[in-house]
Amino acid sequence: MAEPYLGQLSDLVKALGLSEQPDVDLECRHFFSGAALYADGKICASLTPVGLAMKLPPDVREVMLAGGLGRLLRHFDGGKVKKDYVLLPEGPAVASSALSELFLTSFWHARGE
Repeated sequence: MAEPYLGQLSDLVKALGLSEQPDVDLECRHFFSGAALYADGKICASLTPVGLAMKLPPDVREVMLAGGLGRLLRHFDGGKVKKDYVLLPEGPAVASSALSELFLTSFWHARGE
């Protein structure tokens, strides 16, 4: 069940040109029932049946949540909220350039920068 998500996440990373980033080692791996993206060995995003979520700094999360540009991530119904993550809306709600910037922000945040 996770296999399509791994391919989709890998394809998204390639399509956005993120794999060309010189200062970060990216790797997509299986993650629960989906896939996760790791930046230098630290998880920064996931693509699962609930959607694409990114680990983001508090100020970016607050702006996105307040603006209706995402919601808190819950992997499973009734499961715990993953407070460091924002679940992005489906479809073209986020332009590819904005999505690239969010991924980069997620990379640096996951690495502690």
